Amino acid sequence: QLQLVESGGGLVQPGGSLRLSCAASGFTLDYYAIGWFRQAPGKEREGVSCISTSGGSTKYADSVKGRFTISRDNAKNMVYLQMNSLKPEDTAIYYCAATTRWGYGSQCPPGGEYHSWGQGTQVTVSS
Repeated sequence: QLQLVESGGGLVQPGGSLRLSCAASGFTLDYYAIGWFRQAPGKEREGVSCISTSGGSTKYADSVKGRFTISRDNAKNMVYLQMNSLKPEDTAIYYCAATTRWGYGSQCPPGGEYHSWGQGTQVTVSS
């Protein structure tokens, strides 16, 4: 069974950093692009970043560009999201998901193209 598990969330002060991890089990991550999404209370799910199968191509939402970095280690079946200069508006539940789709120009594949969503990890940015 394909499964993704997120970890690394927590409470951090504005300006702080967190590193989220997305661990895959039941399948080889090599064949899938991975996306990070987030959803804040009362808001729609938002795509944050995505990375191609090889890691050679990455994309970011404008709201996190320059602050977040996505990476992957296929040997460890892991994908990471390094989040720096965190802001209160980054507070949300963060999810990773896998897709066999890519392209879409400068945009990540839309949420409907993903499967094997994780359960999410809470990120709270507050003083």
